[in-house]
Amino acid sequence: MGGIEAGIVSRRIPGHARVARALGSGIVAGRYPQGSVLPREAALLSRFRVSRTVLREAVKTLSAKGMLETRTRVGTRVRERAAWNLFDRDVLAWYLEGGVDARFLRDLAEIRLAIEPAAAALAAERRTPADLDALDSCVAAMRDAPGLDPAFARADLAFHLALADASGNVFMHSVGAVTEAALDVVFRLSRPTDPQAHAASWQAHAAIAAAIRAGDPAAAARATEVVVRDGLRNGAAAVEAGPGAPYPNASPPCAARSPE
Repeated sequence: MGGIEAGIVSRRIPGHARVARALGSGIVAGRYPQGSVLPREAALLSRFRVSRTVLREAVKTLSAKGMLETRTRVGTRVRERAAWNLFDRDVLAWYLEGGVDARFLRDLAEIRLAIEPAAAALAAERRTPADLDALDSCVAAMRDAPGLDPAFARADLAFHLALADASGNVFMHSVGAVTEAALDVVFRLSRPTDPQAHAASWQAHAAIAAAIRAGDPAAAARATEVVVRDGLRNGAAAVEAGPGAPYPNASPPCAARSPE
C-alpha cells in the first residue's frame, strides 16, 4: 500500500482505535513486557499525537480486553498473558500478527477438542438439508484443490465453520466466528504436502459429513476428534520445521457463513 493510501486508511480509523491497536500489538510483541508499566501519559500523548481523552479511551479499551490495568500512584500496568481475552477479535488478531508457536497450537487444539466433537454430535441430530449441502460442498472443494493450494485451507476452514453452524447452537457458532482467524492460520500451516496426505485429509472430513448425514452423533464426534488431532500434529510439524508466519484471511470458497 502506498504512502498516500496508507495515510487515507489511517485517517479513517478512529484515534482511540489506532492507539489501542498500536499499544495492543506492542504488548503482544513484547515491546511493552508483561508486568511492566506503560510510559507516562505525557510521553504517550507526544508519541501518538492525540488528545488525553483519546488516549484514555484507548487504555480503557485495552483494559476491557484484559491487557492493561490502571492503579493509582502506580500507573498503567501490562497484565500477564493469562489475563488477555483471546476470544476478543482484536487481541487474537494482534497475537497472530507475530505467527504461532507450538503452545498456541496446543491450546487451540484443546479448546477445539472440547467444542468441535460436541458440535458434530449436535449437527448429526439437528442438521438441515442446507447444512449437509454446505458440508458436502466444502469436502468437494478440499478434494479438488491440491493440498498446498491455498484453496484447500480455505475449504478446510469453511468446513469447520459450517460444522459449527450445523450444530444449531448459537454459542458454538460464536466460538467459530471468534476463532476464525486462528483457524485460518492453523489450516494453512497444516495443509497436506503430498497426494497421500491430501487424500487422507479430505476423506477424514468426508467421514464427518457422512456421519452427520447418517444421524450418528457418536461417529460424528469420533471423526471430528481424529481430524482435530491430525491437524495439531501437522501444524506442530510445520512450526518445528520453521517459524510460523501470519497469513492473510480469505473468504471461504464454499459455504457462506450465516449471519451473526
